[in-house]
Amino acid sequence: MFKSFQEIEHAVLDSAKRARIALAGAHDLDALSSLVRAREAGIAHGILIGRTEQVREILKRLGQLETDWELIEEPDAAQAAARACRLVKAGEADIPMKGIMQTADFMRAILDKSNGFVPEKQLLSQATVFEFQGRLMVASDCAVNIAPEYPDKVKITQNAVDLARRLGCECPKVAVLAPVEMVNPAMISTVDAAMLSKAAERGQIKNCIVDGPLALDNALSKEAARHKGITGPVAGEADVLILPDLASGNIFTKSLTYVTGLPTAGVLNGTTVPVIMTSRTDRAKDKYHAVLIAVMQAVS
Repeated sequence: MFKSFQEIEHAVLDSAKRARIALAGAHDLDALSSLVRAREAGIAHGILIGRTEQVREILKRLGQLETDWELIEEPDAAQAAARACRLVKAGEADIPMKGIMQTADFMRAILDKSNGFVPEKQLLSQATVFEFQGRLMVASDCAVNIAPEYPDKVKITQNAVDLARRLGCECPKVAVLAPVEMVNPAMISTVDAAMLSKAAERGQIKNCIVDGPLALDNALSKEAARHKGITGPVAGEADVLILPDLASGNIFTKSLTYVTGLPTAGVLNGTTVPVIMTSRTDRAKDKYHAVLIAVMQAVS
């Protein structure tokens, strides 16, 4: 498995391929900065959709020539997202990217059946990839599914496992998180976690090892697991964290940035094409990390 975003960057550079990224809501310094960095690295070309007067000002601020970019005027966020997706559908771009806009506007375009980005019966889910103690980990779902029930969590888990495998982890170890390690019917997250663990054991979730319920401490720390008497192949060695709901996932992923300062990348899972969907407040370097993962998927 890749151990850092730098390793992903090296792999993308070694492929000597470039992806065309349609940035919807391009009039945003951090989003555009990440695309400028990708262009200067030689891994991407950008189509900039948004308020072009502001885009030009940002390009100038970043030392870029307007003639090196394709600009499309579209001040409306929903229409900008739709335009980016139409470009991908038409083969004029490879990856749609969310810039300065509400997630709902961007997701509406992704979910538009006319674009064909979402297979029948597929559930879309978000994942955050982050560097932790010399390796990459995946946490899901932090932005899309508000209060997933058990059948949704099966799909969220499979999506996260598939992402981890694309990052080079052949058989991801999945920790399904809850406040406690014991199954308690009063805490539905512990019941769902136990069911997910058994589902993986029976092959209903493929290509992974799942254990739960596990608290965050004993999912990440062998010492914490030993202290609590928690054993098993996942305890202290998780590659993937499945969060109980969007509230906990959103708080967790934002704490990675604003409390720990760890490098992260937001990824949308379950689509037929790579999609870059980051938070509006993500740092430029983390948006670049998301670009790297999407380009890796596009060129592989």
